[in-house]
Amino acid sequence: MTRTLLTSLFCFISLIHYGQKNFHYADSIRKAFNIPELSYAVVTNNHIEELVAIGQHSAALLDTATLNDRFHLGSNTKAMTAFIIAKYVEKGALKWSTKFFDIFPIWKQHSKSQYYNISLKDLLSHRAHIQAFQGENDPLIPNFQGSKQHKRELFGKFVLTLDPVPIDSLHPFSYSNAGYTLATLMLEKVTKRSWEQLVEKVFNKDLKLNVEFSWPENQTKNDTWGHIVENGIQIPVASDTNYHLDYTEPAGDLNIKIKDYVKFIQLNLQGLGELNNYLKSNTYKFIHQGIEGYSIGWFNVYEDGNSLSTHSGTAGTYYSQVQLDRKKQIGYIIFANSYGEDTLIGARLLMRKLKENYGN
Repeated sequence: MTRTLLTSLFCFISLIHYGQKNFHYADSIRKAFNIPELSYAVVTNNHIEELVAIGQHSAALLDTATLNDRFHLGSNTKAMTAFIIAKYVEKGALKWSTKFFDIFPIWKQHSKSQYYNISLKDLLSHRAHIQAFQGENDPLIPNFQGSKQHKRELFGKFVLTLDPVPIDSLHPFSYSNAGYTLATLMLEKVTKRSWEQLVEKVFNKDLKLNVEFSWPENQTKNDTWGHIVENGIQIPVASDTNYHLDYTEPAGDLNIKIKDYVKFIQLNLQGLGELNNYLKSNTYKFIHQGIEGYSIGWFNVYEDGNSLSTHSGTAGTYYSQVQLDRKKQIGYIIFANSYGEDTLIGARLLMRKLKENYGN
């Protein structure tokens, strides 16, 4: 995509006034539920209805929230990894139906036979029966060494030696962070680039979205701190705290400014509304609606006559929640720099309020 076309898609972001219709309600939620910083947005495919940052970077600091603050996305990273993969599907490097062992045939001899026919689409829609690896009750992972890409490969080989998760008619998919690592390995193999390099190319070079890895840097930069709850108190977590996602970074380890994430969501809304942009409209429709229940990086929800793409994400210190109303062509984004029951309740109430004001 040319720089001129991207500019035309995104130039409006500097021209509009960001509404604050729900500012006071959101700030009351933030205070009532002990969320140090809360950012939210309501957007259409070509307009920003509201874009707000309130609060402070840390419970222990007086730094004022700004729209330049970064938030960890957690599992909302999945939609971005799927977006990259979709680009290379469009280029012909992969097909949604490509089988994992067509790319890694030598791995087959050491893998469980139940995985022999898993495809790229199966992995991204959580239908490959892969163990979850969500941080609790996970199988013991060996201490792999090497580059990030090499460690992901070793982890992938290990995952495929484990027993599959049962799936039945009542539970047609089994959510798996490790499945996204396996899908990423397929992409890395055919492109001869690491996931990190592809994130830089697609989101930072091509789309100018200023995406970064892992937690926002708060030791050398004036930025957000994530928080954990201990005895009912929000405890700030430094960005240099020893933390890693056990080789499942493509499933949950990007951070971004909300004003840039808005652009990503608007690309999706435009595509769902018949517009080709960085991806083709038909690709967006498949990503969001091609598979029942959980499609490609998004939960595919139909309820009360609504058609929704939804997802939330956390790695324990930040929280993100996103909903796209596909019929009304409007998106809702909530970012918080805390996680816990209070944060979940507060985000749920704010999401309900935003949808009441804009979704009717």
